Amino acid sequence: MNETDIRSYAKLMQELGLTGLEITENSGKVRLERSVLPPAMETVYAAAAESSTAPPEKKDYVSVKSPIVGVFYAAPTENAEPYVSIGDPIRKGQILCVVEAMKLMNEIIAEEDGVLSEICVTNGQVVEYGTELFRIRR
Repeated sequence: MNETDIRSYAKLMQELGLTGLEITENSGKVRLERSVLPPAMETVYAAAAESSTAPPEKKDYVSVKSPIVGVFYAAPTENAEPYVSIGDPIRKGQILCVVEAMKLMNEIIAEEDGVLSEICVTNGQVVEYGTELFRIRR
């Protein structure tokens, strides 16, 4: 195993949040370990309005996008009522949904007041960073 392979494994460990990795090859065995701070049980992400360097467009809604990669859940548990429904009034700081990433439930909260006009994803759908989750009419 060469240095390039070891560096690529170390990068993979960081991307996946692993603290240890052991690789066995014909020529021997390599074990990589790293220390990290223990993760919080739940992380709250503020879903910010769209921002870009392009000139601002006049929109009558705020687009709420996923700040992380994970699985979208509309409700806190399988049989519970969803956090929000179309037509609901939304208040700044209100929980809109949960995105599960690496077994952690991350609450997505509203950054602005408004009325929920559209839910752009389905329950249980895998979302990428930047996937539009909701549209909130101002």
